[in-house]
Amino acid sequence: MQGNFTFHNPTKLYFGKDALLGLEEELPKYGKTVQLIYGGGSIKKNGVYDAVVAALKKCGKTIVEDAGVMPNPTVEKLNEGVKIARENKVDFLLAVGGGSCCDYAKAVSVSIHCDEDPWQKYYLRFEDVSCPVVPVGCVLTMAGTGSEMNGGAVITNHAQKLKIGHVFGTEVFPKFSILNPEFTFSLPKRQMVAGIYDIFNHISEQYFSGTDDNTSDYISEALMKSLIHSSRIALKNQEDYEARSNIMWTATWALNKLVACGKSEDWMVHMLGQAVGAVTDATHGMTLAAVSLPYYRHIMPCGLPKFARFAREVWGVSADGKTEQELAEAGLCAMESWMRELGLAMKISELGATRSDIEAIANATILLEGGYKKLDKAEVVEILKESL
Repeated sequence: MQGNFTFHNPTKLYFGKDALLGLEEELPKYGKTVQLIYGGGSIKKNGVYDAVVAALKKCGKTIVEDAGVMPNPTVEKLNEGVKIARENKVDFLLAVGGGSCCDYAKAVSVSIHCDEDPWQKYYLRFEDVSCPVVPVGCVLTMAGTGSEMNGGAVITNHAQKLKIGHVFGTEVFPKFSILNPEFTFSLPKRQMVAGIYDIFNHISEQYFSGTDDNTSDYISEALMKSLIHSSRIALKNQEDYEARSNIMWTATWALNKLVACGKSEDWMVHMLGQAVGAVTDATHGMTLAAVSLPYYRHIMPCGLPKFARFAREVWGVSADGKTEQELAEAGLCAMESWMRELGLAMKISELGATRSDIEAIANATILLEGGYKKLDKAEVVEILKESL
């Protein structure tokens, strides 16, 4: 394992069918006024809203509602949430929903006491937090982003055609997260599979980097195999508790920074996917799926041994009679078959992107180092054209 690292994750997790009882243990630790953050109202249909409100009232909390968080939270919504928090002098932010709600809550948490424009400070200049942070808790209703146990917060600015994530420090991590797999059962299948691919891609973004013998890679392979197995069961029966619980648990470990330890990491699929999302406002997991294979086929020659290992260890492809190149290609073919089995978007044109959008998407793509090859803009354009 190469490199030095420090691993510290302060988020406390409550997992299982009785996880919501953790609210009554955690809420008394924080102030009286709670900003209750949620999305379009599905939590009112499946009973989660009523259960959370009952717990808040039992703990004597004053509830300030902040509804309408969209799948890709906007800078306008962020400003609205900050206004609500300031006017009501909230002490705690409780996100009830999927990763978008959790991301949004964290973005609000670092912006309430910020005396600058949060978009400029955090998302354009990528500056650290220099003000008090209002604590956050999460009740998760969708597995995918891992936002329940990390400091990431992605915000979209449609006017600037940008979708950018800021990874904040541990002071912004949720203080606790409630993970009941049953809360994910009511998700539409398209959202479930988009979340599954988001999980898979979080792992692969960390896996496809480095050339050393790294413990993190062995963990990543096991997580990917577990996810593939459980995804096929969940696809047939969305209320299979074992499969959905394994998917939810894998999502958390995919992006709580554990498998990043000792890794350089490659987040270019996310940069490409987020740029597509900035232009199309498409579902995050679907944007990742649409650009993944063209990107990985582009960089595969630069990281051939790892792609060959991926084929052997994750997909069980036999190396017999195959060159390393052929083995690596067979692994990506196996991945493509699984993606099609799930019903993922395989082209950005399926998400509303056109050839005339390529330039805007390329301009919105942040170029990162850490993978097997650093792209230039011409390569980004080429990959996007392959993704159409």
